[in-house]
Amino acid sequence: MTGAAAPGGPGAPRGTGAVCLDVGSTWTKAVLVHPDGGLAGFAEHRTTTGDVLEGVDAALRGVTAAAAREPEPAVLACSSAGGGLRLAVVGTEKLISVEAGHRVARSAGSHVVHVHAGPLEPADVRVLRGHRPGAVLLVGGADGDDPSVLLHNAGKLARARVRFPIVLAGNAEARDDALALLRATGRTVVACANVAPAPGELVPGPARAALAEVFAQHVLGGRAPAAAPRFRRMVRFMTPDAVCRGTAELARICGTRVLVVDVGCATTDVHSARPGRRVRRTVEGDLGVRAAAEGVLLEAQTEEIVDPVEADLLSATVRGMTAEIGSVPRDPGSAAEDRRIAALAAVVAARRHLRDADPDPEDPAAGPARAAGAEADPGPVGLVVLSGGVFRQRDAAGLGAVVGTLQQDPVLAPLLASASVLVDADFALAPAGLLAAHGRCHAAEALLRDHLLGSR
Repeated sequence: MTGAAAPGGPGAPRGTGAVCLDVGSTWTKAVLVHPDGGLAGFAEHRTTTGDVLEGVDAALRGVTAAAAREPEPAVLACSSAGGGLRLAVVGTEKLISVEAGHRVARSAGSHVVHVHAGPLEPADVRVLRGHRPGAVLLVGGADGDDPSVLLHNAGKLARARVRFPIVLAGNAEARDDALALLRATGRTVVACANVAPAPGELVPGPARAALAEVFAQHVLGGRAPAAAPRFRRMVRFMTPDAVCRGTAELARICGTRVLVVDVGCATTDVHSARPGRRVRRTVEGDLGVRAAAEGVLLEAQTEEIVDPVEADLLSATVRGMTAEIGSVPRDPGSAAEDRRIAALAAVVAARRHLRDADPDPEDPAAGPARAAGAEADPGPVGLVVLSGGVFRQRDAAGLGAVVGTLQQDPVLAPLLASASVLVDADFALAPAGLLAAHGRCHAAEALLRDHLLGSR
């Protein structure tokens, strides 16, 4: 099927079934949904590198075989194939650059892989390229400081053989000059307010919002020349957008505040919404059960969720997860380790999401968030949904342990005291979001009621 037109398409008649396709960073999942919302089939395939469409076509062939005698289904697709965004930071002072990078990357789908402080030299540029960043955060100096290092670094990046986008968040007085240097050689630049406008002050909001824009372009993936045109025609949403829409549908159906924690291989996303309110989303690029497993263990220790003994026991497991991102559990012990890392990722991500639920009134990014009607209420949650491939393991006791980890967490417990916790074991949430986004709201609601909410 590679190179051929996809079955159906977003414009196919709504009376036909639909294949809801989610191209993840490690696995590509496809479900066939009848017009009435009934599930008719499921298939998955390893997400293929090079030409992502090879894995897409294999998943489509697998799931559409179940509908051989039915009208050709539409294909509704979302993607997070790009995974978390690798961020390099270039600044003037080491401690400020490190802290700024981590503060900006948090909840914007990114994780810091390299920090350079001081004037860039040719060897430094080679080291930076060797870390394979997907974006660079260029900072330097408080407003009014000597801009020479910032301008030097902008010039070096402008002349370097690099293609990644640059988020420029340095000295306000030098911003226009730095921007001109970078754009003169065709660099992609997103400029924003200084992340460190005064000594001892960090304001990550504007740079985080700019980085989130870069992440939204990166996460879709499918950029190989052979795949890109058809992939862009097929994929209309990034996966967090589809899950956002599914979260909104859940809040509407249940009439309560909903919190969705979607644990993937490379990122962990948290979505929260009340009925009639816009969904608030955070994407953690350092938390996942494969490529970002090391970040889970590090942050779980920082948050004092695991003690040193458990951290030592899990360290070998985490190294294996990171080295073999496409691995699947081969025995009950491996499956239990997967669930434990997923539970820790869920707790850390939910803590971050709820901790930041009431934006700082001094943060320039807070105003637009409120104006857009995003969820900013840290009050009790009525329903929690755990989503992600690791939760499709049919092990009631094991999943019960994951649920218990969230409910018993001392930080989350007060907010989740009255919440029901459900597991998206049938892979219903993202498909429901895709269906609703394409006007198939009846099918989306039926899918959620039958395959997630049950008798609730």
